[in-house]
Amino acid sequence: MKIKLETQQGDIKILDLSDYRPDHKDIEEFRNYEDGKLIDRVKKTYYEMHSNQCLDFVKGRMQHWLKFNHLEMNVMEALDLLNSLVDESDPDVDLPNSIHAFQTAERAREAHPDKDWMHLTGLIHDLGKVMALYGEPQWATVGDTFPIGCEFSDKCVFGKASFAQNPDIDNPVYSTKLGMYEENCGLRNVVMSWGHDEYMYQVLKHNKCTLPEEALCMVRFHSFYPWHTGKDYMYLCDDHDLNMLQWVLEFNKFDLYSKSERVPDVEALKPYYQALIDKYMPGVMNWNVWLWKYYL
Repeated sequence: MKIKLETQQGDIKILDLSDYRPDHKDIEEFRNYEDGKLIDRVKKTYYEMHSNQCLDFVKGRMQHWLKFNHLEMNVMEALDLLNSLVDESDPDVDLPNSIHAFQTAERAREAHPDKDWMHLTGLIHDLGKVMALYGEPQWATVGDTFPIGCEFSDKCVFGKASFAQNPDIDNPVYSTKLGMYEENCGLRNVVMSWGHDEYMYQVLKHNKCTLPEEALCMVRFHSFYPWHTGKDYMYLCDDHDLNMLQWVLEFNKFDLYSKSERVPDVEALKPYYQALIDKYMPGVMNWNVWLWKYYL
């Protein structure tokens, strides 16, 4: 089935998922959290994440990272840093994240050649993972995200049982369905687990990049699998979130199903993507952003 969306950026046709799977892997083989050569590493990362990511922890990471005293660099420099990072939460590939960035970007480019902003979104969506190269543990950088301050979902990787050691699990407010939120409050008012999605979103906002709202939502929620794939937490969404959901799902095909052992010719691709960087987010970027009053 094909779905057509209306947007300020133009129409988008959503194609069948099978158009994007790499040759060596079937769709049903992705995101296997039961077995495989990487499963021990993946399980350890998620159990540490689910045990430690409570509201107090997230507030602390916001206070630490969302200041102006860490680093400045341009996008290509950040991509080069990711040459040394392998995502320990990923059961599908064991390649540096910089390779995955170009794989995702190129799949988006193949499917939507007229939407250069989506190509760039593919390239930068994981750049927030640079935190792991500046002292942040991977369980606070990579992996699926989820709301904090309300009941944990069984749609999260390894289920609710993996949250057994989380300090918020017995909180009389945070352990309820809505927790500290109101129904349909909108995801913009929800505290998410701390990781590369939220960090990169805030970096883009602070540096006044001109990517459209659809792109910003792709960056912010591409790892929110319990929502966009598990269909949970819909009771927290407003109309804006539901409209953005289809864009996040479209992007997910390029992010997830681009993972393969085929390595793109990065040097040949750099001039094209540098032109997009210059268009939407030029120059040196400050990788520290304002503190949200909401979190404090």
